Amino acid sequence: MKYDLIVVGAGAGGCYAAIRLAEFHPAARICILESARHPLSKVEISGGGRCNVTHACFDPEVLSSYYPRGGKEMLEPFKRFQPADLIEWFEKKKIKLKIEEDGRMFPVTDSSKTIVDCFLNEIKKNKIELLTSTRAVSWNFDGAEWTVKLFDGRTIFAKYILIASGSDQRTWDALKQSGHQLIAPVPSLFTFNILDKNLRELMGISKSFVHLTIPAFQLNSSGPLLITHWGVSGPAILKLSAWGARELYRCGYVFDLHINWLAMSDTALFPDYMRSLLQENPKKQIINLTVKDFPTRLWKYLCARAEIPEFMSGAEFGKKQMKRMQDVLLSDTYRVTGKSTYKDEFVTAGGVELADIDMTTFESRKQPNLFLAGEVLNIDALTGGYNFQAAWTGAFIAAEAIAEKIQDRTSK
Repeated sequence: MKYDLIVVGAGAGGCYAAIRLAEFHPAARICILESARHPLSKVEISGGGRCNVTHACFDPEVLSSYYPRGGKEMLEPFKRFQPADLIEWFEKKKIKLKIEEDGRMFPVTDSSKTIVDCFLNEIKKNKIELLTSTRAVSWNFDGAEWTVKLFDGRTIFAKYILIASGSDQRTWDALKQSGHQLIAPVPSLFTFNILDKNLRELMGISKSFVHLTIPAFQLNSSGPLLITHWGVSGPAILKLSAWGARELYRCGYVFDLHINWLAMSDTALFPDYMRSLLQENPKKQIINLTVKDFPTRLWKYLCARAEIPEFMSGAEFGKKQMKRMQDVLLSDTYRVTGKSTYKDEFVTAGGVELADIDMTTFESRKQPNLFLAGEVLNIDALTGGYNFQAAWTGAFIAAEAIAEKIQDRTSK
């Protein structure tokens, strides 16, 4: 039961690191420990079961800007392994990925099973030992090798350990005891709950582009917005939730949200915008105007919020109504009173402080021969495949570094 590498956690980062090490050093003895019954569970549910593998962003500087925490530290790693490298690797495994309009990348099969099966086949092909329903309860380094005690009483040994178990609290506690600084986890990707019956009756309606602000924390974002049966969601909301993860946690997820439905930055332009609409249909009732990029029901709802009389025509529209419409369309205010998890893709902000990690190898600065990758680190990103990419990149660099260490050791 002696290995070159023991990986704790059979998720995206853990499995990928094990496979890449086997490719770099075919003679390496590798074991993956997974406490759950099934490996790669998060990969399986990602993207609604389609697996959002990565994002088609091939500029490391731009790519790193999508990470509220860890972006600066991930810049150099992304220069070494980025989405283009991952795509090339999958192509060698006969797995083709496609790019969707928003840049997200999925297997052409639209099934996460394609990615899961690829990993499991590579694990089997490279004779990597995968132990499921097996938890590591402790690991200790004596200066030469690691002793890992398992939940069932067994003891196994390894020269190197890679922790890729995500936000598992017991693992975090063990890392903290070994001298690592842990940043407490808080939710990162979530949607906003709004107790407005009239708004929630519009569930399913979306607006392709809005501008959002949370004045209390000077947070803002732009993008598509989706109205749901509990409040609001969509890319624009998820950006806010990611960038404001810690501030929103501290305020108990109770705050004011301003929606600029027109995404108009210069309020002085609004009167001309409204006059143009009215001139096209002077006799038409305001609530029945056909307005570009506004679903009919949403437009009627916003007119009601602006207290526009049901039968008012464009000819009757005055300064008072102009001001009300401007307030609603450019700064519509809602009280957020809670959050909801975004689908099944629970992402946290928190983990091992990156100052404790050598980002050129993903090896711990606190303990030699200990590597970390994936969500166990204080790295998180916006939705769209970026969180997986951070895991793939960290896993690749860690595997490369471990392979070099093995080579150095065996060549002496």
